[in-house]
Amino acid sequence: MANLISRTEYKSYMGITSANKDTEIDILIPKVSQLVKTYCRRTFIDYYSDIKVEYFNGGFNTILLNESPVKEVLSVGNSTDYGQNYTNLVEYTDYVLDGDQLVYIKSPYIWPEKLKAYKVEYFGGYEDTPEDLKLAVLDLVEYYSKNNSAVHVNRDVTPNVTQINYVNSTNFPAHIKRVLDQYIADYA
Repeated sequence: MANLISRTEYKSYMGITSANKDTEIDILIPKVSQLVKTYCRRTFIDYYSDIKVEYFNGGFNTILLNESPVKEVLSVGNSTDYGQNYTNLVEYTDYVLDGDQLVYIKSPYIWPEKLKAYKVEYFGGYEDTPEDLKLAVLDLVEYYSKNNSAVHVNRDVTPNVTQINYVNSTNFPAHIKRVLDQYIADYA
């Protein structure tokens, strides 16, 4: 899937003009992009122009779609044979799109619960990575580049002694976490 930033953006952000670190950058960018997507539980840009297909069991009054913001719902299908065949539902007759969720509008106003009962095809996400998220991803690539993910040698204390700090937290750096937390998809 698509990376949230490019090597060119990273090198420009960091003021890097040589190709010395290109291999390391090319390794880190897809891994950090996937880490951010996993942490936030969404892909941001992958389904802006590619169809996203999701299946739901029902039992709720709304179906919350994973990719936000929703750009366009192509179809909502209903299956009575556990996902073998789907019949299209009609917008404004069976359901209404309200932001990033589909609301069932037939009495009793709850999507009837059945296994693999609903299939939704849609476009969602952003055309480009939002600028604040891009900044967090750029900083996160730099964080992993400098810290080698585990150990960071701070400085020589004396000529014969080196001080080593180990990463002792599972949290992202605070300035990065603040941005990522704004984009976490909440399906509760």
